[in-house]
Amino acid sequence: MASEQMTKTTKGTETSGTPLASPKSFSSLPPSGGTFIPPHGGYERLLSFRKARIVYDGTVRFCERFLDPRDRTSGQMIQAARSGKQNIIEGSQTSATSKETEIKLTNVARASLEELLEDYRDILRVRGIEEWTKEHPYTQRLRQLNRRPNANHDTFKKGIEHPDLAIAANVMIGLIKLTNYLLDQQLRRLERDFLKEGGLRERTTRARLAARAKQGPRE
Repeated sequence: MASEQMTKTTKGTETSGTPLASPKSFSSLPPSGGTFIPPHGGYERLLSFRKARIVYDGTVRFCERFLDPRDRTSGQMIQAARSGKQNIIEGSQTSATSKETEIKLTNVARASLEELLEDYRDILRVRGIEEWTKEHPYTQRLRQLNRRPNANHDTFKKGIEHPDLAIAANVMIGLIKLTNYLLDQQLRRLERDFLKEGGLRERTTRARLAARAKQGPRE
């Protein structure tokens, strides 16, 4: 892990544009073309989504290699990882018509990943393996890799697919912690945007008032 070299981003996982490290809600961007339906979607530009996708892929591989497929924990971990990723997508897609739903689904994603984090910690604890501290050299290396632009599964592959369960699990824990941090930032921003801009009902009202003002007083 400490000697891991940066791997080239594969074509299949590249996304255009700069990832949003401190994501601004797409639903709070200025409407275009005079419509009260704001820009929405664009989840692939969210850094939280990109990290959640790595967490999902890594969890699938971890469960395949270290857990019995008949073990209920394996299925629950994969489902929690999938829920984290998919709810970010759904929240982004529904942001245009329901800010409340966007916040709710983003919070569901955060809760699912917290559940997954505890599963990994359980795996370490019952085996008598310690979780890496912030000062651990591998933790520092993981932070360095996380700072690389367009980091994807291949960037962390040596750690995620390491034959030592202790290393693989700790790498996944580090990736989940980062994703949760990004989702916490995202939720705070969504809450601020909602208090400032309101939801669809408020935007519809403003659009109607603006349209009437343009029409002028009735004779």
